[in-house]
Amino acid sequence: MCVEKYNIFEQIIVDKSEEIFFEIFKNESIKVEKIVSNGQKSPENFWYEQEKSEFILLLEGFAILEFEDKQVELVKGDCLNIEAFQKHRVKFTSLDEPTVWFAVFY
Repeated sequence: MCVEKYNIFEQIIVDKSEEIFFEIFKNESIKVEKIVSNGQKSPENFWYEQEKSEFILLLEGFAILEFEDKQVELVKGDCLNIEAFQKHRVKFTSLDEPTVWFAVFY
């Protein structure tokens, strides 16, 4: 049996040109990843409609998620569950510090 330790706050990369995705764990029913955003947001008129539900926890930074009928501001420690096929988009992420997401797709 192999046990691997992972520190979620390692590899916080500042890259204004792209979001960075780190896969922490994956099997046939669940995927866990860390996402580091540096001002990235969804393209205009783009909506996610994912086949899996997504639980997110904001570990650092600030973000605004937009849904069809509302916006949700997220700060450090906020978490949110997004049901499968629920239309959403990233409207904003911090411009002056990394926004670090912990995401569980199930």
